[in-house]
Amino acid sequence: MVDYVNLNYEPSEKDLVVMYYVEKSNECKSLESASEEIAKESSIGTWTEIATLSSDIAKRLKPSVFYINEDNGIIKIAYPEELFELDNIPQILSAIAGNIYGMKVIENLRLIDVTFPKSMIDVHYGPKYGIKGIRKILGIENRPLLGTIVKPKVGLNEIEHARVCGDAWMGGLDIVKDDENLTSMKFNTFQKRIVETLKVRDRVEKETNEKKIYMPNITAKMSIMKKRADLVINNGGEYIMLDILTVGFSALQEIRSYLDDKNVIIHAHRAMHAALTRNKKHGMTMLSLAKIMRLIGMDQLHTGTVVGKMEGDKREVQEINEVITKNEVKGNDFTMLTQNWGSINPILPVASGGLSPLHVPDLIELLGKDMVFQFGGGCHGHPDGTFSGAKAIRQAVEAALEGISLNEYAKTHDEIKKALDKWKL
Repeated sequence: MVDYVNLNYEPSEKDLVVMYYVEKSNECKSLESASEEIAKESSIGTWTEIATLSSDIAKRLKPSVFYINEDNGIIKIAYPEELFELDNIPQILSAIAGNIYGMKVIENLRLIDVTFPKSMIDVHYGPKYGIKGIRKILGIENRPLLGTIVKPKVGLNEIEHARVCGDAWMGGLDIVKDDENLTSMKFNTFQKRIVETLKVRDRVEKETNEKKIYMPNITAKMSIMKKRADLVINNGGEYIMLDILTVGFSALQEIRSYLDDKNVIIHAHRAMHAALTRNKKHGMTMLSLAKIMRLIGMDQLHTGTVVGKMEGDKREVQEINEVITKNEVKGNDFTMLTQNWGSINPILPVASGGLSPLHVPDLIELLGKDMVFQFGGGCHGHPDGTFSGAKAIRQAVEAALEGISLNEYAKTHDEIKKALDKWKL
């Protein structure tokens, strides 16, 4: 019989370590017993003893449950790296986040965090540009990058879409992006939208002498995503965005590999993440998904706002941002594991969802300046429209960085004043 629980085991640098939150079901006698079943099902075991499981296999490949906390349901399991195809994210997740969710001994199970061994990090791309590379391209060093999402999400034609982008750029924003469900529609085809929007971008760059970015959504089946990425690049675009969960992990790995020798930044939208992450007792955390995105090689990633309309508390968002921006992260017993990223570039975090200019001081205080702040309705909902909404956002950043309150700044800046009047402070 293989014993999967070894509380004296010390993980090595060759182990993949996972932290889970576990609630056992009524038919399971103890958390230790549930932990044993999780380790077994996610690796070499099954529901009964089998003649084909040799002592050699067990010795080499058996994972070890080395931490069990009965008070809070936290367990930690160390898996030998040989259990995994190191550059195959779907296979890795099929093991550590696969059949175990359907086991009868489990009432709830949440993958809190995962630490990747050096061997796994070494065979993945990581972000091509990361924070420094993106700042270099935009020529912006000492403030957050500012963007908007074209609203309504869908409905505008290609010319109308390009006009909205132009207004936002002229008002002072750096970035305009498609939303998650705008791809290529009858009323707004991908190809024409790219041509028209980048045409406007070129004009605005000449008029403002500032770098401007458009992030078109290439989300589709893989063959089409490659064609759309090529179309963007051939028309002078420097960014693409995609919906990381709806396209799937293997698609992310494939598009990252395909784009490696092309000069394009990848923006990752996390649409659908809450289906996995929102239940605090089940699924997996946004923290663990964010680490997977850094390993695969997304350059930017939505991580949360703390303020605004989207779920995610202060500690959670700050920990996610830490784990994707720092080279080494120290773990703790409850929410994070230690991770050393080696030479893997950091991801630039993105805050987006229900933000207005009024949120800017809090965003900078809570999340810092190495961020992208995106304002949808908080730009286009300005009483004087998109251009003034963009100016109000830029003014809010200027005020915050100069240590001036928005109410004080509004005395001499009409756009932020009208934003304050609409959304109140």
